[in-house]
Amino acid sequence: MIWEATELVAGYRNRTISPVEATRAALTAIDAYNPAVNAFVLVDVEGALAAAKASEARWYAGEPLGPGDGVPTSIKDILLTRGWPTLRGSALIDPSGPWDEDAPCVARLRETGAVLLGKTTTPEYAWKGVTDSLTYGATGNPWDPSTTAGGSSGGSAAAVALGMGAWSVGTDGGGSVRIPAGFTGTVALKPTYGLIPHYPPSPFGTLAHVGPMTRTVRDAAALMDVVTGFDARDWSAMPTPAGSFLEGLDAGVSGLRVGYSPNLGYVRNDPQVDAAVRAAVAVLADAGARVDEVDPGFADPVQAFHVLWFAGEAKVLAGYGDLAGLAGRVDPGLLRTAALGVTYSASDYLDATAVRMQLGQLMARFHQSYDVLVTPTLPLPAFPVGQDVPVGSASPDWTRWTPYTYPFNLTQQPALSVPCGFTDAGLPIGLQIVGARHADALVLRVGQAYQSRTDWHRRTATLVTQKERA
Repeated sequence: MIWEATELVAGYRNRTISPVEATRAALTAIDAYNPAVNAFVLVDVEGALAAAKASEARWYAGEPLGPGDGVPTSIKDILLTRGWPTLRGSALIDPSGPWDEDAPCVARLRETGAVLLGKTTTPEYAWKGVTDSLTYGATGNPWDPSTTAGGSSGGSAAAVALGMGAWSVGTDGGGSVRIPAGFTGTVALKPTYGLIPHYPPSPFGTLAHVGPMTRTVRDAAALMDVVTGFDARDWSAMPTPAGSFLEGLDAGVSGLRVGYSPNLGYVRNDPQVDAAVRAAVAVLADAGARVDEVDPGFADPVQAFHVLWFAGEAKVLAGYGDLAGLAGRVDPGLLRTAALGVTYSASDYLDATAVRMQLGQLMARFHQSYDVLVTPTLPLPAFPVGQDVPVGSASPDWTRWTPYTYPFNLTQQPALSVPCGFTDAGLPIGLQIVGARHADALVLRVGQAYQSRTDWHRRTATLVTQKERA
């Protein structure tokens, strides 16, 4: 049984489900499917069951700690988790620790009583759009393990798709929650920068966001309620939101102004992606949204993104000595792009920042005319696992095939990916909904309106259906 978090909490309240039952189901799913997809690098069976029993006692006493008490949850192995190593997919980090501090979102999850199952896979230092590393291997797609789950939060996406916990928390510096959501038929939100505090600071600076990964928009909103609390360790953290992200979630889209850009003016999509996204936009129009097909009017900002991203990679590896000496110990693609990052000057970095600011200003003006921008999440379905780019790519860089995601890390806007269909080969297709900065609740509302009229998010991954038939 694959439960949604909101279903679990309702079941705990009326005693039709127990946290122990839900946690055992998640652990059973990990045992069943993790060998095929490699979603977890650490599973704490004993700790999870102990936490579930404590949660069960609180619910029976009518004293839950918070709205996530007892929800089985996983954490991407980028985020600090007290008592567990955070190795970031790298052999360069000493697993002995000490590991005595939680990242802000993990601290909030503990405070609400969530059951922490373990840590999910990531490429080394979350540097690319697929999930594989020399240390932990590759993460496969729940719909076809011979294809990639995407990245860099691929382990988290595979986990929620397969019922290995209802919630997961990932990070997104250029699409890293939305890319795997698009490839796996799950939901992920990159919130407005600073809404979910991030500590320690990312080497990728203010490109890096923390975001919820779930099977439904409602679950993403519920997780946002838990993890969006001010934390003084993050110098750029926003104040704790006053209300709940569940409030107004079902208000619909009637009268909202939707700008639909099929290609941002410079992207070529797989024809099946085009068709699925166009059909999704028609659903929003039928629900009462005022839809215009329009491009926001910016050129591909990939070079500016590369300067900022590759410089961050160089910073990551700077503490481990000369780059040449890391050959064989570090992902070759990370070494290649970090070597480019070393060549950038302060002037290059400031020029890239200027491009970023101009893009943010342009999108702010765009949202004076349109409440949300809708695009594909990705221009293609998942490709073979273990590759950084699809066969025939004109570039070795992962940004070549993720043109819809990284622009909105530059602008710090909220961007949501929801499933909107499948290819003929049975691989998921994602729809991206982008809002103005601080319009996270509106983005979730649009996503919920779409999910209330479709059932793509309720489809069961191939690995599950195959096991059920066996």
